[in-house]
Amino acid sequence: MAKGKVCLAYSGGLDTSCILQYLLDEGYEVIAFMADVGQEEDFEAAKEKALKIGASQCYIEDLRQEFIEELCYPAIACNAIYESVYLLGTSLARPVIARAQIAVAQKEGCFAVSHGCTGKGNDQVRFELAFYALQPSIKVIAPWRDPVFYNRFKGRNDLLDYASEKKIPVTSTKSKPWSMDENLAHCSYEAGILEDPNTSAPEDMWKLTVDPTKAPNEPEDFTIHFEKGLPVKLECKDGNKTEPLDLFLTANTIARRHGVGRVDIVENRFIGLKSRGCYETPGLSMLRSAHIDLEGLTMDREIRALRDQFVTFAYAKILYNGLYFSPEREFLETSITASQKSVNGAVRCRAYKGMFSVIGRWSDTEKLYDESESSMDEIGDFAPSDTTGFISVNAIRLKKFGKAKEEKGESLVTKH
Repeated sequence: MAKGKVCLAYSGGLDTSCILQYLLDEGYEVIAFMADVGQEEDFEAAKEKALKIGASQCYIEDLRQEFIEELCYPAIACNAIYESVYLLGTSLARPVIARAQIAVAQKEGCFAVSHGCTGKGNDQVRFELAFYALQPSIKVIAPWRDPVFYNRFKGRNDLLDYASEKKIPVTSTKSKPWSMDENLAHCSYEAGILEDPNTSAPEDMWKLTVDPTKAPNEPEDFTIHFEKGLPVKLECKDGNKTEPLDLFLTANTIARRHGVGRVDIVENRFIGLKSRGCYETPGLSMLRSAHIDLEGLTMDREIRALRDQFVTFAYAKILYNGLYFSPEREFLETSITASQKSVNGAVRCRAYKGMFSVIGRWSDTEKLYDESESSMDEIGDFAPSDTTGFISVNAIRLKKFGKAKEEKGESLVTKH
């Protein structure tokens, strides 16, 4: 008799296929759960594989729409970025996956949920913190933190041997053992040869984007419209896209064919380790960059400064650390909405050879930018003489600073 039902987050890949078999070996009944967050995958084939291994059921949930609207769009609206480089593609997907997994676990009467995250990674934290917020009484089975499991399986090579022994078909090989995680926003690569931070990523590793050196020789121009900080229309050679999922997919298509969105970094994981990761984030990179540009035209200087210092930094950290289902995230999202009231307009964009650039922008509703005031060719309403008083006031403390230096015999003129 089975020990009880466990709902396993299943991908069809090496790790979760082996964990599914391991849970069955341990005597659990396993309900496989697959989240469609836009990864290019044969879900029916993966479902068939899960059932063949021994799962009693396999759910496939289409989460793409909520992933874009509830996670990616707010991230664009606050320009979320971790350590100035990483656009949080993996982190963004985890809340919707965890929420849907708990819903399936509740429907099936599972006493526990499980995942394939390693004991050294961030995703174990992201999933489990979400699980406990969503259902405080749930039990989590994390095989990679179980000494019986990790003493038996030291790494991916051991899993490959186990898969071969159990006749589980997998696409990973010992020659290409890196781990991949894909969704609509990005694809990440880590482990294997990538663990040497000075080893260049193999060209055949990149899945989503064209090699920038082999991208089209002609640039592609398009226009992105925003309302209250959110993308509402994309005008391009393929037509106008307004529905969020369609808009995001089209942005991805443009960026992918021009090689936009690759990064190769070493980041600081929440648990304290450093990790080398390679990421492709095509459409999200362009939408975020266009949004940042429009804020320059439409957003009040002080509101933008406060948002940059507190909201953007904190929101990215919360997402990265797996604290989406928390009171601080709810508070910050209210702040994001408030900050974006004036971010209305359009940005003319260009993708070319791995680069994204802005070639123009306008707003029909926001009037913070006054061409006559900013012009070098006319006076406008701004009187240049007013600058004299402005400079004098701001110079008061700097004069005192310079005088104090003189009295101490320190010269600001002489280089030290």
